[in-house]
Amino acid sequence: MLLVIPDVLSQTKLTEIQSILQQASFVDGRLSAGGHAARVKHNQELPPQAEQLQRLNQLVMNTLVQHPQFQQAALPHRIASPFYARYGQGQTYGDHIDDPIMGPAPGQRYRSDISCTVFLNPPNAYEGGELVIHTTFGSQRVKLPAGHAVIYPSSSLHQVSEITSGERLVAVTWIQSLVRDAARRELLYELSRARTTLMQTQPDAEVTAQVDHSYVNLVRMWSDI
Repeated sequence: MLLVIPDVLSQTKLTEIQSILQQASFVDGRLSAGGHAARVKHNQELPPQAEQLQRLNQLVMNTLVQHPQFQQAALPHRIASPFYARYGQGQTYGDHIDDPIMGPAPGQRYRSDISCTVFLNPPNAYEGGELVIHTTFGSQRVKLPAGHAVIYPSSSLHQVSEITSGERLVAVTWIQSLVRDAARRELLYELSRARTTLMQTQPDAEVTAQVDHSYVNLVRMWSDI
């Protein structure tokens, strides 16, 4: 499932995030890549020891993980510390598939089921730089307003097209879901949306209880933990 989550970050938070990133020191993004990705990755990232990371994560990740639509769609079990990436003119990230297992050491590793990009500056700040996700329905080009996020299966072949002018700022993270199978997650997301609507409009109806019970028990049946 490829899903856009609008307005994750407020303008107030975006202004602070952009100010922090303007003053930050970035390093070669290939330092965090391995194998094939290192050959096609051409961007810059904040290093793991950057002093700005704690505040950035408070602003970005604390907001993302509490977003109801993110919770419904991702059913997160583990969420990775994000990378804050900058793409300047001529930079790109060629076609690649995200590593299946991530994390620094045993006991801290996780399976990447879902990839997530949070856009941190407006699309008119740069030319090019679309996130291109190859799906069975064709290639989807994603370039969203600042503060919006997109999630998609980590198994998808994808790329970031070349920046021809300006600067692209994003946060990228990965999620291990409670439900490994992408098709099941999509069914649960649609059922969760219907469940939420029924609870708001018909809280005492029998059909609301039936949908609620079905959703809860399907999560129980399909979860990996």
